[in-house]
Amino acid sequence: MKKPTIRQTLATAVSAAAVLAATGAGIAQAAEFKWPRLLVIGTSGTNSGSFASTNGWAPILQKEVGTTIRVVPEDNEPMRYRRLTERKDIAITSVSAAEMRFQIQGIGGYAATAPAAQRMLWHHNDTPWGYVVSGDSKIKSMDDLKKGGFRITQGVFSPPMVFTVTRALPAYLGMTEEEAQKKFTFVPASSYAENCRSVVEGKADISYCSPISSVTSEIEGAPGGIRWIPMPASETENWARYLVHRPMLIPAPMALGVSTARNVPGAVSNFIYAVTPETDAEFAYNMAKWMHKSFDAYKGTHPLAARMSLELFRGYLDRTPIPVHEGTVRYLREIGAWTDKDDAWNKAAIEKMDRWVSARKAALDEARKAGVKIDFNDEAFMKIHDKHTKDLEGFKTRL
Repeated sequence: MKKPTIRQTLATAVSAAAVLAATGAGIAQAAEFKWPRLLVIGTSGTNSGSFASTNGWAPILQKEVGTTIRVVPEDNEPMRYRRLTERKDIAITSVSAAEMRFQIQGIGGYAATAPAAQRMLWHHNDTPWGYVVSGDSKIKSMDDLKKGGFRITQGVFSPPMVFTVTRALPAYLGMTEEEAQKKFTFVPASSYAENCRSVVEGKADISYCSPISSVTSEIEGAPGGIRWIPMPASETENWARYLVHRPMLIPAPMALGVSTARNVPGAVSNFIYAVTPETDAEFAYNMAKWMHKSFDAYKGTHPLAARMSLELFRGYLDRTPIPVHEGTVRYLREIGAWTDKDDAWNKAAIEKMDRWVSARKAALDEARKAGVKIDFNDEAFMKIHDKHTKDLEGFKTRL
C-alpha cells in the first residue's frame, strides 16, 4: 500500500477543513465573537422568580463563554428602567411586557421619566398572577369584595401593580376607580416581598402576587396558610373590563408555582429579557444563539428557566406587540424561526414605539420651556403629556 504524498495529505486536510467550515460555521462565529468582560443583568428583587431563574442560567453562560456575569436585584421597576436606558449600568433587564407598556407610554409614575425605546432579546417566562388572601379570610370569591370594607395591598414600587388594584380590579368588579377609593383601603407596600407578605402579617386582606416567587412559598407555609381567589376566563364581561387597564395579560389557569395556586383561574403575564436598540447586534445575536443552543444545559436550573425554550419564544412572537432586537432577528431567521410576516409586524412595532418616544420627548420639551414641573402628579404637566400622546394607539397583546 502506497503512502499518501504530501500533496495528497494537504488536499485531504483542506477538504476536511472545508467540510468543517461548512458544517460548523455557527461554532466558528461564536468562537470569533469577543464577549464583554462584564455582563450585568438586572432583575426584580431577591424574592422574585425573575432573580432566581436568571441566577440559574447565568453561571452556565459565564462558564461556557468566560465573561463575568453579575445578576443585580433591583426591586424598584422605574429605577431598573433608568439603569438600563439612562445610567446604562445594566446591559439586560428582565421585565414584564405589562411593565414595558407603562414605560413606553409613560403611564403613571413613568410619565415623568425620560422616554427610551427598548427591544426584546429573548423570552424569559410566562408568569402566572392572581389575588391571594390568608387561609382564614372571609373572602371566598371576587363577588365578596363588592361588599367593601377590605384592605387591598398597593405595590407602589411598580406602576402596573398600582393600576392593577386601583383600576383593573375595580373594573372587574363593575366599580369605578372613585367607588373603589370609597369602598376599600389601599395599603402601600414598598417592595414585592412586602406586597405579598401583607396578607399573612395582618396588614391587608388581599394582594396581587405571582405564585412562582419564593415569597409565596414562604407565606404558603405561614400559620393558617393562604388561598387564591378564582378569576374564571368564562367571566368574559368582567375580564373585558379588566383588560382595558391590563391589556398585556392573558386569562389562564395558574399552572406554575405553589400548590395552593395550581389550576386556580388567574392570568399569565409574559416576562422578557430586554435591551436597548443601541445594544451591539453581534452581542444580541450571540446571546440569542446561546439561549437557544444551551437550553438543555440550563432548563433544569429553575422552573422558569424551562420557559425559555425556542418553542415558547416562537409562540410568544405570534402575539407580542414588543419589537425584537435586530441581532435576535438575524439568529432566528438563520435557524428558520423568523418569517417575512414577522418582519412586517416587527417593523410596525418599532415604528409604534418610536412614535411614543418622540411624542413623549416633545411633551417633556414643551413642559421645560413653559416652566411646568415634570411630575406625574402635576396637573399642568399631565395635560401637556396627554395632548402629545392622546392620538397614539397603545400597546396590547396581538390576539
